[in-house]
Amino acid sequence: MSFKFYMKNLLLCIIICLFAISCKEANRLEAEIANINTDVNIERFDLLFANTTPEELPKLREAYPFMLSEKYKDSFWIAKIKDTLQVELFNAVENEFKSFDETEIEVESLFNHLKYYFPEFNPPRVITTTSNVDYRNRVIITDTIAILALDAYLGSDHEFYSSIPRYVSEHLKKGQITVDLAEEYAKKYIYQSQNKTLLDEMIYFGKQLYFKDAVVPFKTNAERIGYSQEQLDWAIANESYVWRYFVERELLFSTESKLLGRFINPAPFSKFYLEGIDANSPGRLGQYIGWQIVRAYMAQNEVSLKDMLITSAEDIFNNSKFKPRK
Repeated sequence: MSFKFYMKNLLLCIIICLFAISCKEANRLEAEIANINTDVNIERFDLLFANTTPEELPKLREAYPFMLSEKYKDSFWIAKIKDTLQVELFNAVENEFKSFDETEIEVESLFNHLKYYFPEFNPPRVITTTSNVDYRNRVIITDTIAILALDAYLGSDHEFYSSIPRYVSEHLKKGQITVDLAEEYAKKYIYQSQNKTLLDEMIYFGKQLYFKDAVVPFKTNAERIGYSQEQLDWAIANESYVWRYFVERELLFSTESKLLGRFINPAPFSKFYLEGIDANSPGRLGQYIGWQIVRAYMAQNEVSLKDMLITSAEDIFNNSKFKPRK
């Protein structure tokens, strides 16, 4: 046996052992988190409202004063219940969400993870509703309440979404509820001074995505960033090219506002202004690269999730030793 062959096999054995140890640690952590057991009981306000009668409405108002504003008389709410469009929404939601068990289990797991990483976290009441397909505000959280607008999760191809851009409607499906809920909590826990440069924005969204790594590990990488698997594969395969493009054109420390539309904000594709590249690329590639920088930082430094979320973008970048995949 040659020395080179021996060393190659030794290295392989070390890698396998390290992977096994890592998996064992991850399993131990997940078992510990599962034992936290936050008991979630999702309140189906959408069903209660759709099926209420004029006689029952005062009792519903009493139970959900924050859902039924006193600015409007009972007659307004009764008329809304009977409205043709509302009835269509109620029926579509009831058909898509005949069972809420799977989502409830996911939300409970999310809350377990939040409680583990943020001991001060207190699980809120989780309440479902309809919102006239207000997909921009499909999840709303406060310290005590989390509201989920289920008519924004009827499936990417639902007829209600026909006038919504495809790159937006792709996210309007049941499987994204817990991811969106995690994102709202990420915004609450992240502190970052005013973003000025493209890199600031990249790191901010990188923090959001790493937060999702931690609190919804049962979701895939593609689901966490809101890509199809094909889009994620493109980002991975072209990571080195995208990074080189940012560096060579000195975009990282640029404050040009147009860069947000090109590489950060939701869009059908990223805008390199290069034929053959743009049309094939997914949008938000700046977010994707920021995610990889934050992952590199966490791998290189012994820092808690909580502390990382309030670490400056500059410190994260300078201490990440980030190198893109080749």
